[in-house]
Amino acid sequence: MSLVAELRRRNVFRVAAAYLVVGWLLTEVLTAILATVNAPDWVSRAVVLIFAFGFIPAVVLSWFYEITPEGIKRDSQVERRAAVGGKTGRKIDHLAIVAIVFLIVAVGLFSARQTSDDDAIDAGAVNPASVAVLPFVNMSNDKDNEYFSDGLTETLLHMLTQVPDLKVAARTSSFAFKGRNMSIREIAAALDVAHVLEGSVQRADDRVRITAQLIRASDGFHVWSSNFDRELDDIFGIQDEIAEKVGYALSRSLLGTELQGDVAGVQTADSDAYDLYLQARKERATYSYGGLRAAEDLLKGALLIDPDFVEAKTELATLYIQQIETGLLDEYEGHARIIATTEQVLSVQPDNPVAQSAWIFANALSRSAEGDVSAITDLARELEEIVDVAPKELNPRILLVRVYQGLRQHDKAALLLEEALVQDPFNPSIHYELGTAYARLERWDDARASLQKSLEIEPAQPNAHTNLGTLSLQSGDAVGFVTRFLQALTVDPKDHELPGMLAVFLYQLGLTEEADDFRDRVQALAPTSSMAYRIELLRAVSNGDEQASIDSARRAIRDDVENRRFAYGGAIQLLLRLAARDGRVDEESKWINEQAPGIFDVDAEIVPQKYRFAQGVAFDAWFVSLPREEVLRRGDVLLEAAESAGLDPMKDPGTHLNVLAIRGETDAAIEVALERIFSRSVATQMGWRETFSQAQYAGIVADPRVQAALQRWEDEEDEIREQVRAYFADLRDAE
Repeated sequence: MSLVAELRRRNVFRVAAAYLVVGWLLTEVLTAILATVNAPDWVSRAVVLIFAFGFIPAVVLSWFYEITPEGIKRDSQVERRAAVGGKTGRKIDHLAIVAIVFLIVAVGLFSARQTSDDDAIDAGAVNPASVAVLPFVNMSNDKDNEYFSDGLTETLLHMLTQVPDLKVAARTSSFAFKGRNMSIREIAAALDVAHVLEGSVQRADDRVRITAQLIRASDGFHVWSSNFDRELDDIFGIQDEIAEKVGYALSRSLLGTELQGDVAGVQTADSDAYDLYLQARKERATYSYGGLRAAEDLLKGALLIDPDFVEAKTELATLYIQQIETGLLDEYEGHARIIATTEQVLSVQPDNPVAQSAWIFANALSRSAEGDVSAITDLARELEEIVDVAPKELNPRILLVRVYQGLRQHDKAALLLEEALVQDPFNPSIHYELGTAYARLERWDDARASLQKSLEIEPAQPNAHTNLGTLSLQSGDAVGFVTRFLQALTVDPKDHELPGMLAVFLYQLGLTEEADDFRDRVQALAPTSSMAYRIELLRAVSNGDEQASIDSARRAIRDDVENRRFAYGGAIQLLLRLAARDGRVDEESKWINEQAPGIFDVDAEIVPQKYRFAQGVAFDAWFVSLPREEVLRRGDVLLEAAESAGLDPMKDPGTHLNVLAIRGETDAAIEVALERIFSRSVATQMGWRETFSQAQYAGIVADPRVQAALQRWEDEEDEIREQVRAYFADLRDAE
């Protein structure tokens, strides 16, 4: 018998065919099921490989074994009758046919369901009139031209937002996908849009080549595409042309209407000014000291070239707000700059929401600093109106968050940010701000998750690190606090406040030697800053040099430093606490009043915010030097002033405890101390010894429960001190 005939007799061909059909069937079904349950890709690959490697053994076994009515037997044990072989062959044929039919039905049903699901997603969940503008790829030889391609993308995005009824994904979320290896469909799904505009920019000398294409995400169809080769001085015309063509393509194919009117790009016709503006935006995005300084110089350079460049002025006003927040710019001077700059913008664009909100914000804070108690509540109402009118603008929303935080309305701040996150889900700034809001609501896990997400999107930001470090203190993890601040210093080495805050913590912990290293950085970077004044005072206290601490405090008051980082208030507090201890409150108060006339006049019609804060820390001295009735009256005046400004002072545990102690409500004060103060780690309450040594706390400290809590803090602080000391020792050994 020939080999082919023998293979047929032993049903090897039929087994091979049946194996392939059944294997294909099972592979298709299993991989489809695995995909629906989001199984890892390697599982599907393993299924395919198992069936592939099983083919040869199946064929070999079919040569040696035969399927008979009595079961599977070795071929040598089977009587050689054609009927047996034929019957076995027909069974295999029937199995293969059934498998093929089942495969056709299963694949058909699955495909129909998949198509139905895709159609449901495309038609229902995603707005068809929606688009994301991905960062145009920089194809130039010079990688420094990255800012140019990014700037072109931002301008196009800005212009497309002006197309009526068109949903455009936020800039930061679109830019979150820059350089990531993801398909158009995946990106569109993440941004909840139906279309994606992408392209590339190649710049060489005074010429630029731009490619742009509008893609439908569901099937990869190119709705529109075009190439542009232009002189660089025609860049604005290119932007207008691309935005207009995309707008028309989307309007016709998605909205069913023709685009009405023009979309406006940046308000400059000078390419050099535009160049500087784009570089400034790139620098400001880092939010670092060096970046903010460089951005200011670049924006001023752009305005020297084109004094009417509105976007550069709006960008400059926003930059000044950030410089104030980071301590780069004095508040008084900063507010004046913001007001002057935004007034220029509003003179030509009176409805510009970013300029409006910045102008209102700076004016209100200036009024508040001068003693206008209604300024902040008015500010909240006005910013709420702007956010309602321009809900997609992030800057007014962030300023409103700042107001809510100042009023301790942290639930409102969180809600406002959660709304922003829906519009811009990959914006690291929103995640950062939301983490801060959650922390103030004591939602520690949520705060940590938001801050971590912010860092995942944008690793080169210092503030998320510092806030995560502060969260570490909630559980007494001082080493985690220090580690995070060191990471922030690596990201932003020019920020003098980062080493300053580390020095403050270490001085309060009694680690003077370790703190001095960071104090030296502050002295090198910003020797006249508020932070420099603050750490000099704490250094003297840590060294036990009382006279040096008094000299440092008086220097801060004479120089009228800002109260940033408690520099001014801390100096007042130290002088008055020492005076209260030594029975010379009147003498010290007189000297302070000579330096700052009217500082302790609680009844003045207008009290600057800085003075009102100083009055708040003066109660330690007033409690032992003034009649009880006068102390209580002054306390009521300050509480009423705070409430008039929209604040509820009792939301702050320290203020609540102090008010109860001064009023003599000892039992209530003890409960607040146990529930709201001692329930926290001592790491969050540095300086507690000085606080609880004040006269108004004597009755509270005498309680055995409070004594036990103070001892617990004492032991915890000793342990933390040794942990941090060991951590720095390890760092030195590793160098």
